Amino acid sequence: MSFSGFDDIPQWGAPTPSTGDIVTTAIKKDKVIKEIVAAQEDLRAMLAKAKGVQGDIDKLVSGNETLQMYIDNLTMQMAKRRG
Repeated sequence: MSFSGFDDIPQWGAPTPSTGDIVTTAIKKDKVIKEIVAAQEDLRAMLAKAKGVQGDIDKLVSGNETLQMYIDNLTMQMAKRRG
C-alpha cells in the first residue's frame, strides 16, 4: 500500500543533509585524510631513520666483538709468555 506524496518524506529521525553540510563534511574528511597521509609519511621517514641507526649499531657491535677477540688473544699471549 502506498500513499502518494508520503514516500518522498525521509524517515523519522533521519537527518536531511543540506548542500552546505555535505560540502563541509567533504572538506573535513579531505583534511583528515591529508593529515593521515602526512602522518604516514612522517612514520615512514622515522622508520627509515631507525633502520639506518640499527645498521650503524650492528656495525659497531661487530667491531666491538672483533676488538674484544683481539684483546682476549693478546691477553692469552701475554699470559703464556709470563707463565
